[in-house]
Amino acid sequence: ILPFVSVNQILLLLLVLTVCAILYNKVHQVPSALKNETVDLESPEEMEEEIPVVICAAAGRMGAAVAAISSIYSNTEANVLFYIVGLKTTIPHIRKWIENSKLKEIKFKVVEFNPMVLKGKIRQDASRPELLQPLNFVRFYLPLLIQKHEKVIYLDDDIIVQGDIQELYNTKLAPGHAAAFSDDCDLPSTHEMVRSVGMQNTYMGFLDYRKQAIRDLGISPSTCSFNPGVIVANMTEWKHQRITKQLEKWMQRNVEENLYSSTLGGGVATSPMLIVFHGKYSTINPMWHVRHLGWSPDTRYSEHFLQEAKLLHWNGRYKPWDYPSVHTDLWESWFIPDPSGKFKLTRPDS
Repeated sequence: ILPFVSVNQILLLLLVLTVCAILYNKVHQVPSALKNETVDLESPEEMEEEIPVVICAAAGRMGAAVAAISSIYSNTEANVLFYIVGLKTTIPHIRKWIENSKLKEIKFKVVEFNPMVLKGKIRQDASRPELLQPLNFVRFYLPLLIQKHEKVIYLDDDIIVQGDIQELYNTKLAPGHAAAFSDDCDLPSTHEMVRSVGMQNTYMGFLDYRKQAIRDLGISPSTCSFNPGVIVANMTEWKHQRITKQLEKWMQRNVEENLYSSTLGGGVATSPMLIVFHGKYSTINPMWHVRHLGWSPDTRYSEHFLQEAKLLHWNGRYKPWDYPSVHTDLWESWFIPDPSGKFKLTRPDS
């Protein structure tokens, strides 16, 4: 009898264990599924790609950066991370502006730019001192400011974006190219404005061809220039080709030899880029950089053309937050007033 009882006890024990195992699986099934979902969501294939956008916030023109950010954020569903670059003295102001306005929902990092990196590299020029501001050279140092991204968009502050920034980010860069720019001869609609206000759109307008160092480059003075106010950059290629070092070399040579100056067309930030990237850049869709809106207080584009544009750039002296300027209504629709009241628009009735 004893052995028979032992067999029953063993069978009963196995039955209990089986029931326990089934109950255990039932109880733990939901957390297990959730765990798997979490892993899937965090995998690189499923994550929405982050689009890094670099914009400078300079003293006296922070409203420009705010309007630019506002226009980008309002016109995309993409996962944008704004890198807002400023000097130590201006950072608290821009941070407060964002955190106390409807922009508080954006993803952003505030990055301090140390102007000491420019020491001895900028030739003083009295004709347009605003072009010598340290933040004009932030675009030279993108890999030092942005660490974890392969592809980066840099935008001047005097722009607004009317399209989806994802389109600009999707710009294809050819193998071996560290950046894409807008070619200054790319858009027939702008040619008339270029002629009417006497703008330069060739290398002759930026470099001093009387200097031997410029002639030695072997670049024809009639070569079409490009505008570095909108850049799509590949950080791996930028670092591999030591672009920043090359740009600094030409800045240093300009200090010593005065190879270009702000009395020419584009000032001191464009010229080194024209030299370093000559023949080695990809192009941006022309409608993603409709520019020259700040070159004249009188010359205007057609409203239809401006509505089609994906990005508008008020490069030149006449800015849309000042007076006089053209097409200010397009810019002002994205402007967010300064909660501190420090930044004010200049208008004829103000």
